[in-house]
Amino acid sequence: MTSTSSQQQLVQFLEDRFTCAQACSDCARACALRASLVDPDGTEEQEQVRRKGILCAEVCDATCRVLAEQNQLDEAALRVQLEWTRTVCLECAHAFDRHPGAEDAAQGCRDCARACTEFMATLD
Repeated sequence: MTSTSSQQQLVQFLEDRFTCAQACSDCARACALRASLVDPDGTEEQEQVRRKGILCAEVCDATCRVLAEQNQLDEAALRVQLEWTRTVCLECAHAFDRHPGAEDAAQGCRDCARACTEFMATLD
């Protein structure tokens, strides 16, 4: 492998990492906003949507921070974090699908899940 190709691979890896971090950040904002719009004294279903939104925002925020840090997190731990985020995002998107007006937040969750899946594929 040449130095140039190694450098190009590193640049691509960092770009993929940033793309995933950005998707997590966007999802965290959308979920926090959606959760804040749900009446905390509403129905049990509304409370579940609110809680899933808050959890998703927290998980995505944590993942964004992990991806943004330059520390040496081992690949296995990074995979666990990304898989957890992907799972929570898909669960949240499913909950938002049943909540009128939450289409954009649901799409943000799906976009984040897809970005996590794509980034995990670069770790092979």
